Amino acid sequence: MSVLHRTMNTQKLNKALKSAVLIAACLLAPTASAQRGRGPQGPQVVSPEIFADRRVAFRILAAKAETVRLSGGDIPGNGQGAEMTKGTNGVWEVMFGPIASGTYRYNFTVDGVTVVDPRSPAISESNNNVWSLVHVPGSEFMDTQDVPHGAVSAVTYYSKSLGKFRRMHVYTPPGYDSGQGKFPVFYLLHGAGDCDEAWTSVGRAGFILDNLIAAGKAKPMVVVMPAGHTRASGFGPRGGAGADGAAARPPADEFVQDFLNDLMPFAEKRYRVYTDGKHRAIAGLSMGGSQTLNVAIPNLEKFGYVGVFSSGLIGSFAGGRGGSTNAPAGPTWEELHRDALDNAKLRKNLKLVWFATGKDDFLIETSRGSVAMLKKHGFNPVFKETDGGHTWINWRNYLHEFAPQLFQ
Repeated sequence: MSVLHRTMNTQKLNKALKSAVLIAACLLAPTASAQRGRGPQGPQVVSPEIFADRRVAFRILAAKAETVRLSGGDIPGNGQGAEMTKGTNGVWEVMFGPIASGTYRYNFTVDGVTVVDPRSPAISESNNNVWSLVHVPGSEFMDTQDVPHGAVSAVTYYSKSLGKFRRMHVYTPPGYDSGQGKFPVFYLLHGAGDCDEAWTSVGRAGFILDNLIAAGKAKPMVVVMPAGHTRASGFGPRGGAGADGAAARPPADEFVQDFLNDLMPFAEKRYRVYTDGKHRAIAGLSMGGSQTLNVAIPNLEKFGYVGVFSSGLIGSFAGGRGGSTNAPAGPTWEELHRDALDNAKLRKNLKLVWFATGKDDFLIETSRGSVAMLKKHGFNPVFKETDGGHTWINWRNYLHEFAPQLFQ
């Protein structure tokens, strides 16, 4: 190649490179401008931060806030919430611990406005709000272990009883996806104020079942977690409870109608489960425990196992908030269900009625009264009075103890 040709090619290459650089500069200019427009960045915030000794730091950047509190009643030492301290960098912080291993809900209240933790993606739903979530490891029975894991699905169905779409959460055990064999089914109900998602987030139900099944302590089972509230806000005049936690006893219970006519048939058609009483269990906590009795006692032939956590026939016995029964006028629950209570043939498949309530639980007398009433009608319920109160700390333990007794 001649010197002239080489010179011309070099000039063309330089021109092309200059054009490419110019185009790149144009493309990057808006980004750089946008970055410059953001101004100086605030401090990096880690929240929650879990230390090796199980202390937990909660933080939020709110430089212009005047007051910030941490809410989360289950967190030991934080029953009424805790004031947070503002640092010179505008980050508010509070430290707890060492905290017992477990899963805890929390939120921040910033100048009177409740917000989730903006630095954490872990959340737990309730009936009409969302909580942030922190898991403090150290409890083998509910920690994430290196074992086969099942799956949790959010499933939508249409309730003809309520005339609207509803949601349930469903746990399927390891091996279910292979497409072979049937499984027993366990209906697990949440408490007042919560929703169908609660048992799988703050309740750790999926991990508890995974670990039990892997250890050979529990049978593989499908767990159906319904939405206990039939209305978006409040408890509604039917199928729920009073403002103090006392259950109403209306002529028609919306939740029971939905459960028996829509949710249970849908779940047992969609999933490979047995549909006889020997392979069907039901349990619930607080409001869900009362709903469990409302579903199971009139339909004893459908259930082989019944569990009631921190509950009983709410409103039927002294021991609700304030100590009153809040029982409506008219026949008592016992009188309304006397035929089912006294029909021994209906409970031929019934293998276990299991109650557990903390000694400091405000519903302990409700549990005691419900157990005594069942014994009077020939039932043989197991009743455990444990330490603690009306918290998820106990309810996770109760699930861990109840599940291995099923379908044995």
